Amino acid sequence: MLAEQSISFLDALKLSGAGMAVVILELAALAMFVYLLSFIICLFEKRKSKTASSAPILSSQPPAVGVPLPQANADKVELIDTDEATAAVIMAIVSDKSGIPLNRLKFERIKKVED
Repeated sequence: MLAEQSISFLDALKLSGAGMAVVILELAALAMFVYLLSFIICLFEKRKSKTASSAPILSSQPPAVGVPLPQANADKVELIDTDEATAAVIMAIVSDKSGIPLNRLKFERIKKVED
């Protein structure tokens, strides 16, 4: 096309400006495509979460302090020579050190051991 021809500086600026405009337009179109795809996926996730809201959701975070244990676990804990406050502290420490949420742990027996 331009073999063995010289172009002026102004023509070179026009050509490079047109090239940059094409690249910017393509990037803008790609950004809009990604945004639209993300929006559609979010809509599907919201619909999916509404239909699955009846299923129990287990949190990876331990419950807040003062939240009682589920009744199934609370009835099965046997305290031997230990009061409830001390047992609660022990259970919280075990949960914190192991990284397992307190509502996922099952304590069967807590016994006071003398040194």
